[in-house]
Amino acid sequence: MSTEQALKIIREKLCNPTPQIGFILGSGLGHLAELVDGAAIDYSDLPGFPHAGVSGHNPKLVIGRLEGVDVAILGGREHYYENGRADAMRIPLEVLCELGVSTLFATNACGSFRPDIPPGNLMLINDHINYSGKSPLIGEPTDRRFVNLTDAYDADIRSQLLAIAKTADIPLIEGVYSWYSGPNFETPAEIRMLKILGADAVGMSTVPEVILGRFLGMKCAAVSVVTNMAAGLGNEHISHEHTKSSAPVGAAKLEVIIRAFLAKMSG
Repeated sequence: MSTEQALKIIREKLCNPTPQIGFILGSGLGHLAELVDGAAIDYSDLPGFPHAGVSGHNPKLVIGRLEGVDVAILGGREHYYENGRADAMRIPLEVLCELGVSTLFATNACGSFRPDIPPGNLMLINDHINYSGKSPLIGEPTDRRFVNLTDAYDADIRSQLLAIAKTADIPLIEGVYSWYSGPNFETPAEIRMLKILGADAVGMSTVPEVILGRFLGMKCAAVSVVTNMAAGLGNEHISHEHTKSSAPVGAAKLEVIIRAFLAKMSG
């Protein structure tokens, strides 16, 4: 019911918008929403939307145009660690899908395992490891819950993003993202384990949203902004404040790539 209620409010306030692509913005990555020529609605005004309580997020739905493309931007997310809900972003994503969004682009801040993807750089996610063991589809009563994640991160979109980054001379390296439930950061031993399993970075979001996106039939892409080396791999003190202060360096690079990607979409 909340999905229909939220849709009614959005369509009444924004005159039946039809966004093509949706974005989820991670910690410290909110500047993109400010560039949109459109309007914003607070999550608190939309039934079923989360009350994102993490600093560094701006819990608003922004809908409008950016680089000639109709976009919808979720300015904040509810993480699993806030209320123990892996499906916390289901209603917002159902709303985007109903409005016409066919592509979901998620962003996040992460800790890197690799010296060739240092803080301030970007990692294009090509696969993930769900280290949390949680799924946003637990309790889904239909057989649609058996989602095939072989191609969770769309190969064509990844190819386009890599080409755009190369043209812009922005380092963009593909890698495997591991989802850790949080809110505490990982231990050095856990990082060593995840490296053995094949992960290249770790963070506390994105995976449940991509699972939901694929469940809803969206093409998905995701880029991580590296804010620190993971536990035991660097000298910096790992904290949420450090994440927020470090994110803008990589976020500026990601903004260039996203705007070029949208410009290409608009033809």
